[in-house]
Amino acid sequence: MGWMHTARFLTTAAQLHHLPPIDVPEIAFVGRSNAGKSTCINTLTQQKQLAFASKKPGRTQHINLFALGKQGVTDAVLADLPGYGYAAVSRTDKQRWQQVMVNYLISRTSLSGIVLLCDPRLGLTELDEALLEVVRPRVEEGLKFLVLLTKADKLTRSEQAKVLSITRLQAGGGEVKMFSALKKQGVDDVAQLLWQWAHPERPAPQAQAEAPDGPEAGPQAGAPEISDQNSL
Repeated sequence: MGWMHTARFLTTAAQLHHLPPIDVPEIAFVGRSNAGKSTCINTLTQQKQLAFASKKPGRTQHINLFALGKQGVTDAVLADLPGYGYAAVSRTDKQRWQQVMVNYLISRTSLSGIVLLCDPRLGLTELDEALLEVVRPRVEEGLKFLVLLTKADKLTRSEQAKVLSITRLQAGGGEVKMFSALKKQGVDDVAQLLWQWAHPERPAPQAQAEAPDGPEAGPQAGAPEISDQNSL
């Protein structure tokens, strides 16, 4: 998808109130620090250093926004959120990142979709399930949600099928896909899905019938907490 390749850095922020208001669909990437989040973003956008990918997990400490759109027109934004669950990060930093992330996921009005990245060899951990509970109300209201099982090349086909089946039961109505940056598995499918999220089809307007002897009828008027045990 050439659309994904138009990604360019927009801004970074350590706190939610530092983020600019966005009037286009915003898609957030979240996951544990070793789930391959930055590598996934770089693979989808075909840019090696758009998102900072480090051998040391936990280096992303800000919310980073990337604009998408051809010919300089922004029609969607990707958000790279701090990874969670890395033991070497101080407790103070963990708590700060957790609060920023939870506030973002609950209150960011431009948020249109969430991609939760997960290592299929570990499955959805308690931390991932805690995040699912945070976003569940918004998903039930129509927020798009995808569980992306990264590092699929580490599994055989039968192992992939088993993990897909289990994760679909846990995903709470979200979609589940396998992904491998190394083998490029799932890259086109995910890129197409994100494009659809950012460009939802609008229903064709229905012609309103006019009564033979009357006027045309007009239209009718019409914060979760995460326990310390499951702390992100």
